[in-house]
Amino acid sequence: MRNLPRGAAAALAATAFLVLAAGCSGSTDADGARGGAGKPAGSAAPVAMPAPSGAPAPAAVLAPSAEPGEIRVEPGPFTDRVQLTALILAPTGKPGVTGHLAITSDVSDVLSLDLRAAYYDAGGRLLGTGTFHYQEEGADAPAGDHHDGPRAAGDGIDFTVPAEQLTGTPSSAVLSLPVLVNE
Repeated sequence: MRNLPRGAAAALAATAFLVLAAGCSGSTDADGARGGAGKPAGSAAPVAMPAPSGAPAPAAVLAPSAEPGEIRVEPGPFTDRVQLTALILAPTGKPGVTGHLAITSDVSDVLSLDLRAAYYDAGGRLLGTGTFHYQEEGADAPAGDHHDGPRAAGDGIDFTVPAEQLTGTPSSAVLSLPVLVNE
C-alpha cells in the first residue's frame, strides 16, 4: 500500500467531493431537459469549499486553568478510537509530553499518526507547541517521520511530543490527535 503525502491526500479528497457534488446537482427527464417533469431547471451555483486547514491553533490562554503537571486530551474525531495512558509532562531538561497510545476500535496497525501538544505556563498562557509524527516504514515515508521505537501494532506505541521553541517553563499541556490512519 502506498501512502499519499498529506497535501496530495487533501487535494484528492477535495476533488472527490466536488465530483460527487457536481454529479448530484440535477437530473434530466426523458427529453433531456434539466429539472425533469416540465419543471424549470434550477440554477446550479458553484460550490465553494474552503481548503482543509489541518488542526485548529491552540488557545492562547488555557481556561479553566490547569493544575501543575496536568495534561488534558482535547476531544477530536479520533479520540474515541484510542486510549492514551501513562501521560507525563517533563517541564525541564527536554520538555515534552510522553505517553502510550493504543487503538481501541479494532486490532489494526497504525499507518500514520500525528499527536500535537500545546504547552502552557502556570498562569495558563501558551508557551509553545510540539508535534510527534509516526508513519509506518515504507519507501515513500519522509526520513524524519520514521519511528525508531516499537511498531504501532498490538499493544500500541510509546510516544514523546517534544516542546519546540518554548518561551518559558511549561506547567501543563493540551494533547490533540489530528491525524490517525490505521488499516
